[in-house]
Amino acid sequence: MTLVEALHESHGATLEDRGGVRVAAHYGRPERTHLAVRNVVGVIEMGYGVLTVAGEDRIEFVDNVVSNRVPSEDGAGCYALLCDPQGKIETDLYIYTTAERLLIFTPPERAEAVAEEWSAKTFIQDVDIEVATDEFGVFGVHGPKATEKIASVLNGASTPESELTFVRGSMGDDGVTVVRDDGLTGEEGYTVVCAANAAESVFDTLINNGLNAAPFGHRTWRALTLEAGTPLFESELRGRIPNVLGLRNALDFEKGCYVGQEVVSRVENRGQPSRRLVGLALDDRPESGAAVFDGDGTVGEVTRAVESPLCERPLALALVEFGLDAAELTVRIDGEERAATVETLPFVEGSDRSARLPAY
Repeated sequence: MTLVEALHESHGATLEDRGGVRVAAHYGRPERTHLAVRNVVGVIEMGYGVLTVAGEDRIEFVDNVVSNRVPSEDGAGCYALLCDPQGKIETDLYIYTTAERLLIFTPPERAEAVAEEWSAKTFIQDVDIEVATDEFGVFGVHGPKATEKIASVLNGASTPESELTFVRGSMGDDGVTVVRDDGLTGEEGYTVVCAANAAESVFDTLINNGLNAAPFGHRTWRALTLEAGTPLFESELRGRIPNVLGLRNALDFEKGCYVGQEVVSRVENRGQPSRRLVGLALDDRPESGAAVFDGDGTVGEVTRAVESPLCERPLALALVEFGLDAAELTVRIDGEERAATVETLPFVEGSDRSARLPAY
């Protein structure tokens, strides 16, 4: 459930369900809002699931079950994956280390399942895992003026400079943690975390105090991240092998991909994948799952497509055969094959570059 529903509605939001959580879909004019984020700055309620992991063995335990190294120093974080025994992605996570506990953000529908799975594997380790989604407000601030925006309202600290590091400070009377994010929209970005009872005040501050920012919803988020070439959990990551998406930022190859404490398929993660993620530009927007053709042969499928307000045409991400070498393809839309051109990702060069941009 959104923590700031009344404020969303006061700005004209239409709400939608995302992984069992109500979030703002858009504010009536998503195309205009999209351009406001690209040109200045915008604020979104992220709708993450949240876990806390405490106990003396917390870093060792989580490090052993995810694909990337969990930092030991207070103020640092990482992006990581949970994989099944076949090496397919079950969950992606952001993991932040504090002196007392780990704070972990998951897709909203995955927090309970991850907590249950991990709790069954603690054995004799000193680890305490809790679902804490209702305890925190989490907001994203994105755009070429995001740093200026944060600096205009953050007291007691400077904006963090390094990706996935964080500082603690205040906004008005509210304590906050501010994370420098990993550029998923292709623009400068920050994640602002606060106590649930401060969420309305912090959201209002982020929109109206200091440098004004436009509230934006998850329809705009999906379009911004697609333009940036960012694969998302619900459309591109779930159930796929990490190297199919080129997710080098999520993998420590000295570890492989872990389930419990068992290494799975380092070769799968290192080797050349069977498919790769590409960008397509079209005249009509296809549905997710639409077949992609090279001549008469099927070579892949669309994972996500949007009408791009910035590029003023439909854009799509598609998984195609890894060795495909074609500049022109077709995509099945309403039962007909429509022309599509293969585009270099990202579609849009902004003020930052997404850390999830495929690297093959």
